[in-house]
Amino acid sequence: MAIRVVVAEDSYLVREAVTRVLGECPDIELVATAADAATLIASIDEKAPQVVITDIRMPPTGSDEGISVAAGLRETHPDVGVVILSQYAEPEFVLRLLDEGSSGRAYLLKEHIHHKAQLVEAVKAVNNSDSYIDPKLVETLVEGRARAARSPLTDLTPREVETLAQIAEGKSNEAIARELFLTKRAVEKHINSIFMKLNLAEAPDVSRRVKAALMFLADAGLAGHQPVGGR
Repeated sequence: MAIRVVVAEDSYLVREAVTRVLGECPDIELVATAADAATLIASIDEKAPQVVITDIRMPPTGSDEGISVAAGLRETHPDVGVVILSQYAEPEFVLRLLDEGSSGRAYLLKEHIHHKAQLVEAVKAVNNSDSYIDPKLVETLVEGRARAARSPLTDLTPREVETLAQIAEGKSNEAIARELFLTKRAVEKHINSIFMKLNLAEAPDVSRRVKAALMFLADAGLAGHQPVGGR
């Protein structure tokens, strides 16, 4: 029997592209389409699909509806497989998708929609309770893990990372103390430890703060998009 599929995508052009690819596969039956999360959930209840293909960002908020629906299906429809479609290689969403296990979950980049074999393979994989991750995304995850392993920030404690994140936002020691519910002396202690672990030589405090902030932002891939420094 053909695999029953529901497609959820707020972009008409992308939705039509996926529909056309699936229509060329005799092993797949498209039973419904949706342009928002509410319609998707209603279609799942009404059409009882075996697989859902969904974008991450859809109305009403355009944030993480696809991931949220996938998580909810673990409880309400555990046998329904989910193929996430995303425009970007976003490791954070991949990790959230697989947070409760990889069984019946796939993550594909939209640039590969026209690769019929890849999309169909992902659908069949999740229908069989297997998983499928876009090869390009796997490469991104591996590179990110290697980069994190080389980062000097790995020597920082969780509290020191929080403190450094506040510094990167340009906050003063007093503001950091208020935000993290610490004393000013404790903040100063954390900052001195950060400077030592990041091997920032003795220099005027502001200069070291800026260097530390830039290291944090570069590690997070945010350099050039955030204020740095503070006193």
